[in-house]
Amino acid sequence: MKEKQILFQPVFTEKMARLQDEQNKYAFKVNLKANKIEIKKAVEKKFNVKVKSVRTMVVYGKKRHQFTKAGRFEGRRPTWKKAIVTLEEGNQIDLFTNA
Repeated sequence: MKEKQILFQPVFTEKMARLQDEQNKYAFKVNLKANKIEIKKAVEKKFNVKVKSVRTMVVYGKKRHQFTKAGRFEGRRPTWKKAIVTLEEGNQIDLFTNA
């Protein structure tokens, strides 16, 4: 897989902002088929940093219901994969200028 096909976008939440400051961890939305080794190589190549570890999790899409005049529609949000990347000491990613 190519680098552009692996990393989609960074995840910005209050929890991730705290982890960035305290533990040097960053979260990314990644391809469902990407493994930890591919994610590590993609982050190191794109941001020019040294990655210490990668943790991944699959975030399952929630069920959604919509009631209209025509009846009830059921759907589902897409399932996606999140990778939390821990960087080596002294490395840092500035997501607002590099992304």
